Amino acid sequence: MSSFFSNLFNRNNDPKSIVSFDVLYEVYSHLYHESSRLNFKMKGIHDTVSVALYSIPDSFDHDEGKAEIKKAGFNNAYEILNEVYKKVNIGPLSDEEIKEGLNYYYIHIEFFSKPAPEMKKRLKHVLNNFIVFFCCTNSAETNDFKLLYNNSYFYDYTRGLLELKAVDIKEPTNEIQKIGFKDFEIVLHGICEYLGAEIPATVVKPSTESLIAESTSVEHFQEFLKLISRGEMEEELLESQAQILFEAFEEGIEDYDYDDEFDFFEGVNCWNSDWKFDAEEAEAIVSDLIDQDFKFDYPEETYSHDLFPYIQKELAKQELELMSYDTKGDSYLFFVANKNEVDRILELSELTKIEIDQL
Repeated sequence: MSSFFSNLFNRNNDPKSIVSFDVLYEVYSHLYHESSRLNFKMKGIHDTVSVALYSIPDSFDHDEGKAEIKKAGFNNAYEILNEVYKKVNIGPLSDEEIKEGLNYYYIHIEFFSKPAPEMKKRLKHVLNNFIVFFCCTNSAETNDFKLLYNNSYFYDYTRGLLELKAVDIKEPTNEIQKIGFKDFEIVLHGICEYLGAEIPATVVKPSTESLIAESTSVEHFQEFLKLISRGEMEEELLESQAQILFEAFEEGIEDYDYDDEFDFFEGVNCWNSDWKFDAEEAEAIVSDLIDQDFKFDYPEETYSHDLFPYIQKELAKQELELMSYDTKGDSYLFFVANKNEVDRILELSELTKIEIDQL
């Protein structure tokens, strides 16, 4: 048996927002009746979107779960649930209700977002964990939900639950939340599309296009090479390189085999650089990449990655952007892309598994 408990305050529902009870409960219904866990890829979202339906106590009824509960100082999963309920103003379960042995369900949605600008030096992606608990507000039937969030890995799942914070999707408190909350709306739209779940007509959809990632083909590698070379790669070489990369992709090679010359970037105007460089070196690098003299303004005593904002500001005047292939080391493989093609390059990076860094 399952149950949802009473919310002590007013109902949380905006019929125009995709983060609404009607949409979330539709997702819950699919997870409950069809498959309790799903993983899929979305356009513009790094790696995989994970969605899972958990139940208390059943999802914690195993040795690891019991050990985590004990380690956290609690006797059972219901006590963990009551601690989480406190965070979102849901009334706690009484001893009598616990003895009934009902399952209390929640949804865990996990995905990555781009880091805030000040975090790009340290992180390429930020993990988002959204937990949805359902409840009743001024009703005997389930009609409401509460949202909790953090951006940490759940190495200890019980501890992860206890460290969650109650959030209002309309009121992010920092830049990480601002980005993550906006992406959550898009991800929720993608989940509905993936499940074939109906979205109420009153909801303002975050996107008018399909959000599900395309199936990777050799044409995606061709498009990728064409964009990172700004259309300057010879057609015969482009097709040959794309075929080699696609075959490696199909064989499941995640880290493409390349030597110190980065052979698969043959035909792309790029520059391999150590992580340490000064402004004069940066000007020389970019001048070579765009085949014209390049100068930019920067504060004194500014070096290496701290120069990127100033380089990008100057390149933006020509609708260009500096990017780098992920060399898996402490170096850069710079190239310059057309600014209006950067989003598509990043999408293709996800599809082809050729990692590109936005600087």
